[in-house]
Amino acid sequence: TRKESSAASDVYKRQLYARPGVEAACLELQAAGADVCLVLCGLWLDSRGVGHDPDREGQLRHIAEPWRQEVVKPLRALRQAWREAASQDAALNALRKQVKQLELEAEREQLARLQALAQTWPQQAGKRLNAWLQALTPEACSDARQALQMPVKIS
Repeated sequence: TRKESSAASDVYKRQLYARPGVEAACLELQAAGADVCLVLCGLWLDSRGVGHDPDREGQLRHIAEPWRQEVVKPLRALRQAWREAASQDAALNALRKQVKQLELEAEREQLARLQALAQTWPQQAGKRLNAWLQALTPEACSDARQALQMPVKIS
């Protein structure tokens, strides 16, 4: 079910984020314009041995891009726009924290939607390791790619 697959994805994400340098790498990729939720989904696919496929990448992007543009990015922009003023205004700071929680919830929903699409994609022996990571991250972010390269296996 979607709830079970979302739980597996949450476990994977927690394991991944526990590794040194991963959070900083995700922030670097985000600053470079990458869709970190899409990257996390790609890392999950790499860890499961699902070979990269341009058509499947397109399917993921078809789900991810509208949600990112219409939901996640506006919430992030609002939160960032309030950063300086919120440091001087307790009420605004409290609202900013609520916006941050909405942003995180929107990202969790995006990940759930991506995983719902990809959860039945089969493993493929002999496929290049980290192919999803390479396809979904900007080439200029080689340090971030390096930090994310060792996939975390989940059962």
